Amino acid sequence: MESWYIIANPTSGRGIIRREWAAYQQRISRQLPVGEFVLTEYRGHAIELARQAVENGYRKILAIGGDGTNHEVANGILQQKAVASHEVTHALLPVGTGNDWIKTYGIPRDIDKVLAIIRAGNTRLQDVGLARYYRDGQQHERYFINVAGMAYDGYIGRKAGESPFGKGGKLLYLFLVFKCLFEYKLQPAIARLDGEKTIEGVFYTINLGICRYSGGGMLLVPHARPDGGSFAVTIAGRLSKLGVLLSTFRFYNGTIGQHPKVDTFHARQVQVAAPNGAMPTLLEADGEFLGETPVEFMLIDKALRIVAP
Repeated sequence: MESWYIIANPTSGRGIIRREWAAYQQRISRQLPVGEFVLTEYRGHAIELARQAVENGYRKILAIGGDGTNHEVANGILQQKAVASHEVTHALLPVGTGNDWIKTYGIPRDIDKVLAIIRAGNTRLQDVGLARYYRDGQQHERYFINVAGMAYDGYIGRKAGESPFGKGGKLLYLFLVFKCLFEYKLQPAIARLDGEKTIEGVFYTINLGICRYSGGGMLLVPHARPDGGSFAVTIAGRLSKLGVLLSTFRFYNGTIGQHPKVDTFHARQVQVAAPNGAMPTLLEADGEFLGETPVEFMLIDKALRIVAP
């Protein structure tokens, strides 16, 4: 189908979609051929809707929401079995509070500018990450299209998911970074990159990036390229609380790799596990808390076709 299947999260943008849903439908319908509009009803619903849409013949899917909605719709496209995932065009109309994924591509937040980009039909292929992890003793897997974070990032991801104020936004995330700093206890872990390099120690954070921005604009993986054929990996060792506070500026200006306790790499496969007797290391991806170690990450080349300037 040449028509767009449009999935919107009614809670995005602090509820703006729910309040102005009729107006959004009218503006979009004037500029794009639309097959169906649907609203999500619960966490994970967008995954089901996107998967079913492709299986029902749609090849163009527009998500309306933030990074969480984008993550779910992409997962639906990547999980379906009807066609190769790159045969489906995925676009995002960003109305969330964080909107980190769009920063790598320079996608605007203005609705009419985004619709003009979609009408122009300019698409590109980006790489995708697949994470296999554990939760409640069971193994699960999830795709991600931006950044996955472990250790302290996983802990913050879990806390953000529990927050009544939502998950996105630079100020909320920065608040959680400092608040959780005095709660979190660093855990030992073992990371293996491409089956060749093994790094064992106590880590403040482990990040794998396909795109560059996370946490409301942080550049924890400034060396990421969305079609580069590898994860950008950033591993921070044992940092003191004061060391984290004094290095906050590096989270945003792309110099995190210059810190003496931070190393950056590229890898296509990464495994992270807890040593015997140690507590598991927590995992989030695209801002969504997923679970814990043992975790295996695999890169899938150019698996998602996205609309971007």
